[in-house]
Amino acid sequence: MAKTKSGKAAQQDPNDLLENPEVLAERLGRGEAFLKQNSKVLGGVLIAAIILIGGILFFQINNENKNKEAQAEMFQAVYFYEQDSIDFAMNGDGINAGFLEIVDEYPRTDAANLANFYIGSIYLSEKNFGEAIEYLEKFSSDDYLVQAKAYSLLGDAHLENGNLDQAISNYEKAASYKENDYFTPKYLYKLAIAYEEAGRIQDAIASYDEIETKYYESYEYSFARKHKARLEGLAAK
Repeated sequence: MAKTKSGKAAQQDPNDLLENPEVLAERLGRGEAFLKQNSKVLGGVLIAAIILIGGILFFQINNENKNKEAQAEMFQAVYFYEQDSIDFAMNGDGINAGFLEIVDEYPRTDAANLANFYIGSIYLSEKNFGEAIEYLEKFSSDDYLVQAKAYSLLGDAHLENGNLDQAISNYEKAASYKENDYFTPKYLYKLAIAYEEAGRIQDAIASYDEIETKYYESYEYSFARKHKARLEGLAAK
């Protein structure tokens, strides 16, 4: 003989909900009561969600508009940079904004991000290594050429500042970031120089060896062979 269900378990079998109007009405009644008792709380949650979503959309739209404005401002600053009019590029010409103003006026935009790269490279050329580091560290990009270049410039600034560990770290990032035949051997060459200055002779030899074995068509190839042989001679003494 089959066992029968007892108590509430038998009366409220989930399969009965679609067939038993009384059970369904009871469940719906509980839901309505809950909504009445908690209407203020639920209303507050709904309003908060609407405000949050609205705020996110406003931020996105406003940021996109700001980025368009900043990109337009960047055009003239980049032109000045390419013409070696560095003061105008940095500070503007009284009509058009320079990189420094773009960073201040349009934070969190793609244009401001790129302006950080230009400012850092200018400060580096002026031997203002602390400022160069500050701005280059604010820059980030998915572009394999520009990001690797930024790491390399950071390495240069730290090397000139006497901070070998940071210089090596950034040269390593530059050399390993999306390797390519043209730029990677340049970064490996800088890395080898920094290694040697830090007394890490075997690491320097390894960097020169990587140029010799992987980038034999590069401009750095012959120099790498020469310096690798020199360091191997020193290491053998």
